[in-house]
Amino acid sequence: MNQIVNELGTEKISKLLIKQAVPASIGILVMSLNMIIDTIFVGQWIGIMAIAAITVVLPIAFFISSIGMGIGIGGSSIISRALGAKKFDRAFKTFGNQITLTVGLSALFVLIGTYFCFPILQLFGANGDIVAPATEYFHVVLYGVPFLAFAMMGNPIMRAVGQPKFAMYAMIIPAIVNIILDILFIKVFDWGIYGAGLATTISYITCGLFVLGFFLSSKSSLSIRVKNFALDFSIVKEIISLGGVTIIRQGTISLLIVILNYTLFKYGGEVSIAIYGIINRVMMFALFPVLGVTQGFLPIAGFNYGANDAKRVKETIKTAIIYGTGVALLIFMGIVLFPSDVVRIFTKNCELLAKTPNALLIAFLATPVITAQLIGSAYFQAAGKAWPALFLTLLKQGVFLIPLVYFLPQFYGVTGVWMSFPIADILATSITVLYLRRELNKNLIK
Repeated sequence: MNQIVNELGTEKISKLLIKQAVPASIGILVMSLNMIIDTIFVGQWIGIMAIAAITVVLPIAFFISSIGMGIGIGGSSIISRALGAKKFDRAFKTFGNQITLTVGLSALFVLIGTYFCFPILQLFGANGDIVAPATEYFHVVLYGVPFLAFAMMGNPIMRAVGQPKFAMYAMIIPAIVNIILDILFIKVFDWGIYGAGLATTISYITCGLFVLGFFLSSKSSLSIRVKNFALDFSIVKEIISLGGVTIIRQGTISLLIVILNYTLFKYGGEVSIAIYGIINRVMMFALFPVLGVTQGFLPIAGFNYGANDAKRVKETIKTAIIYGTGVALLIFMGIVLFPSDVVRIFTKNCELLAKTPNALLIAFLATPVITAQLIGSAYFQAAGKAWPALFLTLLKQGVFLIPLVYFLPQFYGVTGVWMSFPIADILATSITVLYLRRELNKNLIK
């Protein structure tokens, strides 16, 4: 293995975390900007129902592609620890198994999505005037999802082999493609929601092909070898147990979206779903540095855990939480100071401009504390401890947010939905911090 990989175990943690986190943050930023600009174009050039349609459809697409993400994160944990322990054959075999699993499972889910389109859209909240544009958008986007799944599988592997810049490029290139095609298909050709979907699909294909090209090139320490495609039960079991954390989390998020969309439609109609669409895009954009720190943390923690260097693992956890919390505070201040300006970027609709800023503020109230929860759950994935990782990952969306979204609106209406987010964040973070502290004192005592 090359010197780039070995740096994960020798370079200064603060410098290494910046080297890993900055490209990850930039990639997430551009990807988030892509989705935000997509929403802006759709909202300004097509209309409010188009925003609602995208809000319904994209969680379905991301649920399918999260299979690739889960396999990628689960496998990258194995690969990072294998590289740290210098077990290179295991790293190569794991990578080959990841490819087989991602291609097979994502193709299966696309077939299911094709044959059960309408009931799936209904399940995710396509009601009233949302149904027609959501159906049109879904039919186009679905076929790009396997490419997105492959890209999401490959992205954490790029970071695991010490190539975070290429992981960043894998998110930047398709985002640029999507923005250009959005302008061309929606504004110039006037293809409406179909054009938005086609632009998104082509961007997914571009992303998948770029990742494939990387692993076929000399830049990758892991090469694609046909002999490694044959599934190894022990490796598959570990990939699924660790990657299942991500897949189950995304499945929980999808269930949350179902409940959110039904609750919002019940208490506020299509407009409330559009409001959530805007809040969701702002969250994706605003939290990109925190998510970047988390992504940068994973390969460093996994490598050093595999190398049995407890001191570096602890230092990585501490540094990541400090950096992420500092960034989260800045994000929170920006939202508090400029909520109306943020919303105005997305829409000219008077009703949305009146209702969204307050909802945005409430949803972001707990932003300063979220880093500890993200890093805490990520540590257990990096260390290969599937059950604690699963429990902590599901705390916010599954254990707290879903029940809160269901019950609070019965007393506070739509405002209860927005209140659910900070309450869930605070509860989940408190438990994660206690759990992580216990783990560090008990099992990382060196």
